[in-house]
Amino acid sequence: MEAIYLTFILILSIFLGFELISKIPSTLHTALMSGSNAISGITIVGSILITGVKGTPFITILGLLAVIFATINVVGGYWVTDRMLKMYKKKGEGK
Repeated sequence: MEAIYLTFILILSIFLGFELISKIPSTLHTALMSGSNAISGITIVGSILITGVKGTPFITILGLLAVIFATINVVGGYWVTDRMLKMYKKKGEGK
């Protein structure tokens, strides 16, 4: 039964994420990316907790995938945010 709920949450988050991201103007991207990195950090903690719960192998695999994808999202988000912020720096201002 837990696997059904986890699968439903995964599918719902995929559709919701796609709808939200497609409607964000490019001028707000950097600021919202920083906020989404914080949310993805919470997702990592939740997915680690789910992965550690004794259950079916399906739940463990789904939790592990959630940890992997949330980690990729956080690292990629910080990388993109850093690159975008470097575009606004003047020459000679730091690296």
